[in-house]
Amino acid sequence: MSATKAEPFAPIPQRRLGRSELSVSALGLGCMGMSEFYGASDDDESIATIHHALDPGINFFDTADMYGVGRNEELVGRALRGHRHEVVLATKFGNVRSPEGKFLGVNGRPEYVQQSCEASLRRLGVDTIDLYYQHRVDADVPIEETVGAMAALVRQGKVRFLGLSEAAPATLRRAANVHPIAALQTEYSLWTREPEAEIIPTCRELGIGFVPYSPLGRGFLTGKYRSEADLADNDFRRSTPRFQGKNLQRNLALVERIEKIAAEKKCTAAQLALAWVLAQGNDIVPIPGTRRQKYLDENVEAIRVTLTPADLVRIDQELPPGITAGDRYHPIGMARLDR
Repeated sequence: MSATKAEPFAPIPQRRLGRSELSVSALGLGCMGMSEFYGASDDDESIATIHHALDPGINFFDTADMYGVGRNEELVGRALRGHRHEVVLATKFGNVRSPEGKFLGVNGRPEYVQQSCEASLRRLGVDTIDLYYQHRVDADVPIEETVGAMAALVRQGKVRFLGLSEAAPATLRRAANVHPIAALQTEYSLWTREPEAEIIPTCRELGIGFVPYSPLGRGFLTGKYRSEADLADNDFRRSTPRFQGKNLQRNLALVERIEKIAAEKKCTAAQLALAWVLAQGNDIVPIPGTRRQKYLDENVEAIRVTLTPADLVRIDQELPPGITAGDRYHPIGMARLDR
């Protein structure tokens, strides 16, 4: 069956995040690009896309206090007003920016955790955050202190479940000794397969759900970007090595392999890439980001794509771990990762 054009769609199935009691739609919606980073945006279109996501049963919405320096939380809160009982709201703290958007560092100090949560609650317009992540690990603050402060938010009723983002296995273990961690959010896709070595196995050992961000390789795996000229002047991807020069040219060969297999499966490259992530385990919940309804519809159709064991073996052979050219972030961004 072709997965490129939707027939009336059955509700998206639910997946539980690890051993927590938190169940979410198998496909979430990343909202970052609705406010910043990927060129010009339109709030009205973004809100319409969020509302459209509710129709097939997407109930898992992801934002962060740094996206648009708070504007994205305000946008998501405004869009979901009147739908609070239907959705699972996830947001993040820890990446500190000035009002003008300059990055100021990572902060995991307990007093900052409390302040950030209260500010996010105000911007979202809710009483409780369903899933609260530390966006980046603060190398200067023991994870036990940060998670201890996050656990206090649970006791206060301001947060339901805790998560970490881009945390190393050792950090996960230390955090889980303080309070149950429901989810780890880390980049994972056909061109970012490093989590398979240690991170995903550690999550499964500890009963932590795995939430891949950028499961479409920041859009590159869709085949819609063929050169740097396809990116807006203010698109942050221009500063990332995988979208530059010879790396980009080498990575286009990976997209061509995806497109070939997708054509045989009668789906789009984006749908194949998402179907592959979904097939890696029922404890994995990707959150592809989009601000347009047509791309949301395309992503949702990935649920219908069935990959056989033979398909998965072939994809693994065509796009093995480590084949991608270039780092995920520029050097400063890479230095902020907990490794």
